[in-house]
Amino acid sequence: MNARTRTTGYRWLLGACLLSSLGSVGCLQTNIGGQTLPSAYYLDDDVQYFPKGPETRLSNQIRALERYKVEREGFAEGAAIP
Repeated sequence: MNARTRTTGYRWLLGACLLSSLGSVGCLQTNIGGQTLPSAYYLDDDVQYFPKGPETRLSNQIRALERYKVEREGFAEGAAIP
């Protein structure tokens, strides 16, 4: 390798490093009003709201089974069901 080829190789390497670092600095997040936002398009993003609810998916089924169990115990004891 001669000096010219080595210099050209270093220039290509330096250019590739600068280009890759340019893409990873400052393009992904922005800071507005003290909040770190993930991108510049946060206003166009649809916000997903999940209301607070039971932790289990089968809460209605569990409640129905408990009510059924209480009703069966009431029939077994001879008590009237309201």
